[in-house]
Amino acid sequence: MDAQKFGPGRVRPADHAGLLSGPVRREPAGGLPEGLLTTEPGPAAWPPVPVRTGRLVLRASEARDRAVFIELFASPKVGAYLGGPRPREELERTVPAVPGRRPGLFVAELDGAMIGMVTFDRRGAERPGHIRPEAGEAELGYLFLPRAWGCGYAAEACAAALGWFAEAHPGEPVVLAAQAANARAVRLAVRLGFTEVERFREWGAEQWFGVWSPAPPPG
Repeated sequence: MDAQKFGPGRVRPADHAGLLSGPVRREPAGGLPEGLLTTEPGPAAWPPVPVRTGRLVLRASEARDRAVFIELFASPKVGAYLGGPRPREELERTVPAVPGRRPGLFVAELDGAMIGMVTFDRRGAERPGHIRPEAGEAELGYLFLPRAWGCGYAAEACAAALGWFAEAHPGEPVVLAAQAANARAVRLAVRLGFTEVERFREWGAEQWFGVWSPAPPPG
């Protein structure tokens, strides 16, 4: 895999808890934005039909994924640009039976087992980095296990998730932010088609902020 990041380049422990919780909730300033697909009808209903790629399946989380959620958030490598790992003992105690069961979170499955996740959330108005005055843009994030790095799984999963998003939310752009120091994350963003909009400082580090727009229909 080319990079590991979620939403902003550095996420605090409260944000990790938001990812692991079941129901979607509103977080205070600096926390995880409200889940993306809470009330939208039609093709955006959740969970969607699983999305299949050449090697992966993107699906809603299940109870069998709990150990992998814990492994992700306890990993020092995964947490390098996310504010550090969470204590495994804490995760074992607090992670629900079905973690991440919320609108906007895809589990990435390889050969029947979870190897990571791709997420969509609304970027909070209190955060820096926006492309529209009212804020609330859809924001892409992802996390993958270290043993899955270097194989292109993040690119494959994110590209498929963006394709799903373009069908579920026609014409709506997606934003992505990563620490500028996380060169792999920035390279992957560009590879996925994100165009740099600006850079700013948040959580004590420079952030790269880009936007992806779905291709217009032919004709």
